[in-house]
Formats: sequence, C-alpha cells, structure tokens
Amino acid sequence: MIISKLRACALVLVAAFALLAPPVQAQLSLGSSAPAQDAPRIPDPLTPDTANALISRLSDSEVRALLLDQLNIQAEAQSAKAASGPSELLYHATEGAWQSVVVPIKRIPALISGQARAFSTFYERIGGGGGLLRLLGYMAIVFGVGAIAETIFRRLTRSWRILPPADPDNITLRETVQLLAQRLTTQVIAVVIFVLAARTTGGLILPEMLFPTVQLIGIYLIGFPRFMLAIAFFLFAPMNPEYRLLNVDTKSARAFCFHQFWIALLLGFSAAIGTFNANNGVSMEETRIGFWLNLALHIYLIAIFWRYREASTTMMRGSDPDVTPMEDRAARLFPYASIFMFVAVWWIINIVVSYGNFDLLASAPHYKTLILLIFAPAMDTAIRGMVRHLTPAMTGEGPVAERAYRSSKRAYIRIGRVVIFAIVVLSIADFWGMSATSIATAGVGERFAASILEFMIIMSIGYLLYEAVSLMINRKLAAEQTASGYFPDEQEVGGDGGGAGGSRLSTVLPLILLVARTFIVTLFLLLGLSNIGVDTTPLLAGASIVGLAIGFGAQKLVTDVVSGIFFLVDDAFRVGEYVIVEGTMGTVEKISIRSMQLRHHKGPVHTIPYGEIPKITNYSRDWVIMKLRFTVPFDSDPIKIKKIFKTIGQDLLAAPEFEGDFLQPFKSQGVLEMDEVGMVIRGKFMCKPGKQFMIRKEIFNRVNKDFAANGIEFARREVRVALPSMANAHDLTPEDTAAISAAATQAAQNMQPGDTGKQEDR
Repeated sequence: MIISKLRACALVLVAAFALLAPPVQAQLSLGSSAPAQDAPRIPDPLTPDTANALISRLSDSEVRALLLDQLNIQAEAQSAKAASGPSELLYHATEGAWQSVVVPIKRIPALISGQARAFSTFYERIGGGGGLLRLLGYMAIVFGVGAIAETIFRRLTRSWRILPPADPDNITLRETVQLLAQRLTTQVIAVVIFVLAARTTGGLILPEMLFPTVQLIGIYLIGFPRFMLAIAFFLFAPMNPEYRLLNVDTKSARAFCFHQFWIALLLGFSAAIGTFNANNGVSMEETRIGFWLNLALHIYLIAIFWRYREASTTMMRGSDPDVTPMEDRAARLFPYASIFMFVAVWWIINIVVSYGNFDLLASAPHYKTLILLIFAPAMDTAIRGMVRHLTPAMTGEGPVAERAYRSSKRAYIRIGRVVIFAIVVLSIADFWGMSATSIATAGVGERFAASILEFMIIMSIGYLLYEAVSLMINRKLAAEQTASGYFPDEQEVGGDGGGAGGSRLSTVLPLILLVARTFIVTLFLLLGLSNIGVDTTPLLAGASIVGLAIGFGAQKLVTDVVSGIFFLVDDAFRVGEYVIVEGTMGTVEKISIRSMQLRHHKGPVHTIPYGEIPKITNYSRDWVIMKLRFTVPFDSDPIKIKKIFKTIGQDLLAAPEFEGDFLQPFKSQGVLEMDEVGMVIRGKFMCKPGKQFMIRKEIFNRVNKDFAANGIEFARREVRVALPSMANAHDLTPEDTAAISAAATQAAQNMQPGDTGKQEDR
C-alpha cells in the first residue's frame, strides 16, 4: 500500500513538472509589459564585441538591473579584499554568509522571471504545445517500456527469492540480513533495469532535444527516490517487524520510510531543476533557486527529527540491553545534535556561496553530506546489532567470562566506529574536494595539510592495532582464567589461603598486555610526531640518557626487574597461589615488572621487590599432603582406629561437596610413637591445593564423632600424686592436701601441652 501511494505521488509530480511550461509561456505572453527584474548573464569570455552585443539587445530596465548586480558584486569583492587571514574567514563566516541569505531574498523577482525564462526557452525548443504533447507521449512509451522490463524481471526472479524463516520469532541476524539483502538487491536491480530500459528506449526513439529532459525525470524523479526507498525498506522493514534491523516501532518505521522517499524526491528535484535550468540558459547564480530548495530540505529534516525525537532516541539506543551510560546520553542527544548538524551544514553552504564558489556546489556535496550523516547513526546501530549477534559465544561461565564477553563486544564496536568515522570523514572530504593539495591552495600550506591528514591516519591505525591487541589478549586471558577455575574476584576474603592459582599464561598475559599497549602508544605517537615535522631524535636520545642514568643510579631497580623476569621464566609463582617469602606468607594478588603483592589471609598486603627474594616456598602447586596426629590412651586398639580412619576416608571420597578434591583418601599410617600421655596415631590425605583446610575440619568432626561412638577417648595429660604406702589419705591434714595440690599444679604448668589432633608438617 505504501509503495503504491508513493509511486502515485511521484507520477503526479512528474506530470506537474512536465506541464509547468505552457502556463509560464502564457503568462509571459500576456504580461510582457511588466519589466523583468532579472540580471542577464555576463558573456564568457567578455570582450568589447560581446559586451556591445549584450547591451544592444537589453532594455533600459535590464541594463539598470545588470549594473546594480555588478556593483553589488564589486562591493562584496572589495569588502572581502579589505579583510585578510583570520579576518577574511570571520567575514565570510558571519557577514558574508548572511549576505548569501539576503541576496536570494532580494532576487525573488529574478528567480520568478529566470525560472519562467527557462521554461519558456524549453517550451520553445520542443515546439510549443504540440511538442509538449509529443514529450508526454514519448514519456509514456519510454517509462512504459521500463515498467514492462521491470515487471518481466520480477516475474522471472519470483522463484529465486529466499522464503521467510519458518519461525520468525527466533530468526537470527544472518537470516534477517540474508532475506533483507535479497529483497534490497531485487529492488535495486529492478530500478536499474527500469532506468536502463527507459534510457535505451529513449535513446532510440526520442529526439535529441527531448532526451536530456526525459533522462532527468527518469533518473532523478523516479529512479533515485525508488532507490532510497529500497534502502529505507532494508533498514526499517515497515511491513515485517521481525526482520527490522533498527530498533523502532512499526509506526515510526513507516513514517521514516515515507519521509525518506519525499526527501529523496526533493533531492532529485533539486538536481533535476538545476540541470534543467543550465540546459536552458539560466544559471544557479542568477536565480539562486538552489538556496530555496536547500532551505526547504533542511527545514523538512529539522521538522522530521523534531517530531520523531523519541523514535530517533530509541533507534540510536538499539535493542541490546548492554548499553553504556555514554551511549545512552548520546542516544538522547542524537535528535538535537542532528538538528544542530542540519543548521551547521546549511550555514556552511552559505559560507561557500559567500566565496562565490558555485562550481563546488554544482556536484551537490551538501546533499551527499546530509545523506551520509543521516545514515551514519544507522550504520552505528547496525554495527552494534551485528556485533551482538556475530561476536563469538562466551567462553566458560562466571563473572570473568561475562566481563570478557562484554569487553569483546565493546572492542568490536569501538573498532567498527573507528572504521565508520574514517569512512564518513574521508567521504565528506571527498564530497567537498578537500585534500592536501586543495587545502594548500586555500592558503593553509601543502606540507602542513598533508601532515595533519597523515597524522590522523597514523593515529587511527595505531588505535585499531591497540584495540585489536587488547581484544586478543583479554579474550585469551578470560579463557585461561575460566579453564583454570581461578577467578580473582571470587576468592574468599579472610580464608586460610593455599588455594591453586591461575595458569601460567593468566599470570604473564597482564604484563604482556601492559608492555604491548605501551609499545603501541609510544611507537605510533613517535611516528605521528615525526610525520608532522617534530624531530623525535632528541626525544629518543633523551630517553636513552634517562635509561642510562637509571641503569647507573638505580641498580636496585634493574636488579628487581631482571630478577622478576627470571622468576616468571622459572614459573616460580602465579597469581592466586599461596607462597612464603622469608617468613612473609600470603596469596599472590598482583604482579608488576618490579614487585609482587602478597595478601595475607588476615588482610594485610605485603609488597616485595623481586630483588629481595632469596627463595620462594609455593604451597599451591599441583597437590598437597596433609598429615594429622591423634593421641589416644595406651589401651586403645590401633587396628580398630585404622578401620575407623578408612571408613571416614571412603565416606569423604563419596561426599558430593568434596567431589574431585581428593587425590588420595584419608587413611591411617599406624602408630607413630609413644609418649608420656599415650599412643600417637597418624593419618594423612592428598588433595588439590586450597581444599585441605575444609577437608581437615570435616575429618576432625567425623573422627571425634566416630571415636565417641566406639568408646575411644582422646588421651589427656594428667598429674598423678603417689603417696607412700603407709600413708592414708584420711590421715592427711588440710595443710598436707594444700601442699600436694600446689605441687601438682606446678608440675602441670611445667609440662608441654598435648598434641591431640595436631597437624604434622613434616
């Protein structure tokens, strides 16, 4: 429905464009007594003969208009010449641009008469009313042939079309892009076939004088709007919300498609009328019709973005819930920034006109710039959607993997944005004829202009390399941390320590990333500075001298760095491992080029330079054996205790909470020794680093419970007082009892504490 309505509107405008000539001719014939206020064009080249010929065929009013126009031009030229350098630029940016607005207003009568003259000239060239009817007949034949060729193409390719997925609710981005790209390709090829068929037919049957006009109508008023409409349908999919690439509702999507068609039609009409006037002897400088068409286009765009502010914000925010605060603010500011951009482009056009550079505007760089800037946010949104669907799946689970996944998406988006920014900047520069040479001719300086452009290119390449290296290393680091099961943010605060750390790569990769980033930034900064003319030799020499001074004056720093390199090469420790360095113990929390940081299980952080480490004792490598000692009375049965330990070991081995933690089960090692208290029974188990403390707690609980169930008590230290055989406890006086108690207390204090359940570290 929307396509049929837009096609009908296009045909009505085409007919109006073609039928505009006769009324203008009638008006000129009926009202020729009114003086024309337009300024005739100065002949090129201007010679005495051409000047006399021009004056001889002009009326008095036309001579006065020509003189007034030339005086205004001379006054503007003298005002511009009076200013120089920054003053000249300021003049053109303010007063000159304002005069570019005032002059078209003053030339409204010249616009009307000049446009009437263009249509009158065209009307006379085609032979009056009969020629106009022939033109309409030729247009019907030419465009009819084009429509027939397009219809045949659509019928032949109907069976080639990709069918929509069976489940639109679960459609993937690949299926969406494939389907929409197929439809876009079909629409574009159909439009191209229509234009080519019409152009070929017109070249065969049209008279030479009518061919340019029909070609203008076919390309600018039919082909170009339909092409832009096909792109709008590709991006917004107004009839198929499930295939929509941009995040807008259906009502807004249809509105954007509708307005994009009319914008394209206005752009096409602007290009067509400019060419039409030039072919019929009326220049853009004379009528300034381009000012009014350009003003209408910018007002139309401002009205659209103001009316659909919320839809534009939603489109820029995208459908991905993972939106940063900066992206959210940019999305909310996008409609207002677009309006400001339209006003700025319009004013820049007036500045260009104030320089009198109409040749630059002949290729319509302002229209191309507007189209590109309008589609740039859509490209950004499309890139975010593609990154969301095409980024490799998250490796592993947990917060580290999730952060790595989000970081990867952000890196891809930043790389895509740099590419889009480069494409937009280079394209706009090409539209406006901006290059190192053109800037140099404008007075900026060829070498300086080329250096600035090259500096920007070098910095862009460096940034892309910086992001690519960071992306690669961060993904590898996340994969290593996920594979090793070590997540720094998930470590227990205040635990016993001794747990397994990360892999060797997960320890070294942060240092590699730091060195790589520093190297890239330094290298490309030096290359950029060298390219813009800064002599980097003193910088390199100064860095060498500073390095030499550090080497002589800070030998300790060199020792720390070299020692750290060899510690990392030897794989003496990794991040997350529990180590002891000369009595200082803790978990390796962070490493740098010069030192390491140990986090004690009670909280303090120890920073130890590598050069001060004589040796490192690592408690988190591969496996841990823990030996426990239990003291029982002399009359206990070691065989019974061995069976109890074996049962406990088998039960713990099958316990779900310790699944995969044991390397060897808990078992008895028999009687270790006899002391003054009782028998020392030893048990041991082997497990993964960091798991021994929880297992030890569980073993203590179960041993205590099973000993009580089997009537086995732990040996306790006792002080026995032996009385002479002839003495009788009943015969002791209170003084004797107090003395014996004091002696027993003193003996107990002199005895060492027991070692029941003591962990043996030997």
